[in-house]
Amino acid sequence: MALFKDRVDAGKKLAKELSKYANRSDVLILALPRGGVPVAFEVAKELNVRMDVFIVRKLGVPGNEELAMGAISSDNIRVLNEDVVRSFQIPERIINMVSENELKELERRERAYRGDRPKPEISGSTVILIDDGLATGATMRAAAAAIKTKNPAKIVVAVPTGARDTCELFVREVDEVICVATPEPFYGVGAWYGNFSQTTDEEVCELLDKARALPAR
Repeated sequence: MALFKDRVDAGKKLAKELSKYANRSDVLILALPRGGVPVAFEVAKELNVRMDVFIVRKLGVPGNEELAMGAISSDNIRVLNEDVVRSFQIPERIINMVSENELKELERRERAYRGDRPKPEISGSTVILIDDGLATGATMRAAAAAIKTKNPAKIVVAVPTGARDTCELFVREVDEVICVATPEPFYGVGAWYGNFSQTTDEEVCELLDKARALPAR
């Protein structure tokens, strides 16, 4: 049974859980593209706060790319899922090769999404990291690790749905975790959306253009 009609509906429901952050100039929402962007845009619009993207890529196991052996951010901060690396006996050179390939894609997305706009100021901000859901949490962990190096005042991880054990992991890693629904058994993020069609680069760029008008005075 779908908990959310689509990512827009999920964003509206997530915004209700984040209402204490509304109309605050120190709050910065950072969406994990691509699926996190429509969710985050709804939250930013409802709360009337700044929004941008933070680009992270999953490092897939070669031959089984859906399985994450880790993730990497555009700042070249890498987080590995040691359990997966161990159980598949993945050598360092393979991890480095996959990382280099994903860094190229990160650079492409930075250019496509940001153009010549500067990256937002993170130091001293209350950063809310948003994705459309948490399964293994690898990409979100890489994002949180990268954000920590930039001296934010606070890091909040906020998602519409996630695996309960993954959401609980983040309690130790960030200042606050908001997860609207943690259904069990979890099945996967897409299982809880009526429409989970892939978000395109064009949609991401369009929503980021609209987000420039936020916060509305």
